[in-house]
Amino acid sequence: MVLLRQELGDVLRDVRLQQGRTLRQVASRASVALGYLSEVERGQKEASSEILAAVAEALDVPLSSILREAGERLAVLEGIDVPVLHRIPDAVPDELVREMSSIAR
Repeated sequence: MVLLRQELGDVLRDVRLQQGRTLRQVASRASVALGYLSEVERGQKEASSEILAAVAEALDVPLSSILREAGERLAVLEGIDVPVLHRIPDAVPDELVREMSSIAR
């Protein structure tokens, strides 16, 4: 079974190691217990959104980047072609555009 917490932990650890930071440095900067962050990185604990945001900030990386990377890793594990995910349009429905245009006039 593919677990989001495992992929998130792997991404957090990979980013930390790429930056040459220790677990202790990141935990201290994020105000998170060292042991807890270690368990999060190993996929043993499910981190709250607040903890993830604090760790992302401590790593100077946008939370969205961490979530995106974890999502892409999950997609690969699930056998989904990752480029397909990037082709999903991010568009405002035409009806909403017309409604907003009439309000702006």
